[in-house]
Amino acid sequence: MSMFKKILIANRGEIALRVIRTCKEMGIKTVAVYSTADKDSLPVRFADEAVCIGPPTSAESYLSIPSIIAAAEITNADAIHPGYGFLSENAKFSRVCQEHNIKFIGATPEQIDGMGDKANAKSTMIAAGVPCIPGSKGLLKDLKDAIKTAKVVRYPIILKATAGGGGKGMRVVWKEEDMEAAWDATRAESAAAFGNNALYMEKFIEDPRHIEIQIAGDQYGNACHLSERDCSIQRRHQKLVEETPSPFMTDDLRKRMGDAAIQATKAVNYEGVGTVEFLVDKHRDFYFMEMNTRIQVEHTITEEVINYDLIKEQIKLAAGEKMSGENHFPTMHAIQCRINAEDPSANFRPSPGKITSYHAPGGHGIRIDTHVYAGYEISPYYDSMISKLIVVAQTREEAIKKMKRALGEYIIEGIKTTIPFHQKLMEDENFVKGEFTTSFMDTFEY
Repeated sequence: MSMFKKILIANRGEIALRVIRTCKEMGIKTVAVYSTADKDSLPVRFADEAVCIGPPTSAESYLSIPSIIAAAEITNADAIHPGYGFLSENAKFSRVCQEHNIKFIGATPEQIDGMGDKANAKSTMIAAGVPCIPGSKGLLKDLKDAIKTAKVVRYPIILKATAGGGGKGMRVVWKEEDMEAAWDATRAESAAAFGNNALYMEKFIEDPRHIEIQIAGDQYGNACHLSERDCSIQRRHQKLVEETPSPFMTDDLRKRMGDAAIQATKAVNYEGVGTVEFLVDKHRDFYFMEMNTRIQVEHTITEEVINYDLIKEQIKLAAGEKMSGENHFPTMHAIQCRINAEDPSANFRPSPGKITSYHAPGGHGIRIDTHVYAGYEISPYYDSMISKLIVVAQTREEAIKKMKRALGEYIIEGIKTTIPFHQKLMEDENFVKGEFTTSFMDTFEY
């Protein structure tokens, strides 16, 4: 297969701009699609072509498969890059792209169906010998089945939407008396968020680390991993800070988790760039959680520590290029802070509005992936993340100091942001010592 001539980016914001930049470096023409709310965005400005695909709501624009396919056809795009979120893990979209002879730069419909459905994914991983969290065998039939299964798995358990993601459709249940209310609430939330209220159950691992392995696979059965990222600092299952390497990692654990991630990748003949996510308990026993068949928000830190353009790799793999299968390991330390348009002092309430003043930090080892600028209007229609601040240094201690300096230079006025939260986090004794789990935010006072 020859390299693509024109790629349509079926996304918005910083990830759309990120893909455009790599395409330009590769000599590939780009098409931005946008909603009316995003007409003044940087992806629209810097793409070679731009097509409006609808009004502000996602359902009528960035989730509208007919509108996106039509935009690809009228611009003669031969591939579509979905970014993350929106349609990036939508098997129907991947299939429709195939039917229209447009290459979907991501997983095949079969791979998305297999790994996007969490219950199916778990069965596949068990068969492949990848450690999995004890839980239900497939989907739960009804409330009675949930109560019966919980007695075997033992409390605490967590109910999960099989079509879930982004922290939605999950509830921890600590005792049987709370099961019915949790069952009803999780099903309702899952139906509203994903159009699918099917649930499965897992043992709830208390105070784990959330550590993921970046993987890549080509169309010829080769696979490799690009080491780990620690994503344990999160709020309501939404990641806030990511870093690599993990301060909790050992050489032995890295090898075992890397091997397991490659097992998972080969079990589904995975094509492209993806992530295998694990929960790791205090004994450094790890359990498969899910596989993301797309680029991750936090791919940036992996790029910085191994000097590797993951978007370029995605495009090359989708074009049919063969990879060496060599694993990659970090030579530096990188941290990413997600800068959201939220007010951390008001329980992280969204803060849309116009950015009146903007000054980005700079200097050695500083990277900013963003789509905002002075005068840019933050829309209430989309995710509140407006920027990713990434630092890279020789050691974790140096990276934290660099991040503190960069946060101090970062000025975004006119709206509230999470910059003050990140400044306080970088001063926290437990964070600095690398002693934290996914429950860190439960006690962190801002």
